[in-house]
Amino acid sequence: MKVILSHIVMGAAACLAGAAQAETLDRIRDTGVVTMGVREASGTMSYTLGNGKYAGFHVELCEKALARMQQQLKLPRLDIRYQMVTAQNRVPLVANGTVDVECGTTTNNAARQKEVAFAPTVYMEEVRTAVRKNSGITEVAQLKGRNVAATTGATAVTLLRRFSKEKGVDFNVLMAKDNAECFILLETGRADACVADGQILASGLSRLRDAGQYAIVGEPFSVEPIAIMLDRKSPEFKKLFDAQIREMASSGEVAALYDKWFMKPVPPTGVAINLPASEATRAAWAAPSDKPLEDYAAVRLVVGRTQ
Repeated sequence: MKVILSHIVMGAAACLAGAAQAETLDRIRDTGVVTMGVREASGTMSYTLGNGKYAGFHVELCEKALARMQQQLKLPRLDIRYQMVTAQNRVPLVANGTVDVECGTTTNNAARQKEVAFAPTVYMEEVRTAVRKNSGITEVAQLKGRNVAATTGATAVTLLRRFSKEKGVDFNVLMAKDNAECFILLETGRADACVADGQILASGLSRLRDAGQYAIVGEPFSVEPIAIMLDRKSPEFKKLFDAQIREMASSGEVAALYDKWFMKPVPPTGVAINLPASEATRAAWAAPSDKPLEDYAAVRLVVGRTQ
């Protein structure tokens, strides 16, 4: 399997270890400020509206959880500073304290739990394949000899490598710098397929001018817990944040947010992606947990687990 670098991403700042950090909760009490990590184009979970504004299922979930925390802590104000992150720098920025809570599309797995913590999962994702309908590709085995785009730093890259090795299906991987570029590679014909989270694919395809010419095909590469990242060195902040997520899941607020972002028209396009909650996602609402991907014994992984 050949790996082709589309871009070289420089993230020196993200790799610098932070100085000794205070517990996140203490700092928020002192400053009245929390830094939220958001994504530029991560489907309907986290994306930019322009002019420093962000939206999406995970973005609003984080905003509501933080508002509830502000009330419980009796803070006169709690300002949210939005910090755009990428697939490459999101973990380091949370680990070094630059970002307090990352509200994007990050898979909770054992490797990442060595560096960061995760809030309880309320969204289970399927990693899928998007193609042009006239490509002749209807299943993942037909990717042989094709150019397949995936975002640098995403678990899709690991899954593609494992699939290629275990199934003997050789293809070229085009490393996109972000999800938006993955769709550009597909739309311009430089890639025959784009592999990413299902909701990212559904959302991205809905925005293309010739959206009807594309399809999501084949079996999922994996089913993964997508969760909000937190600083693992700040257990008190995590405890309080986790409590908000669990209460919102129990009350039905999480289900209502899902309906808003996945079943109804969303800004700025006014188009609904119409992605009903999966059985795995509904199970996560019933029993929110911060366990990593590797602990989901009942979750079927088609090509193996991420690393």
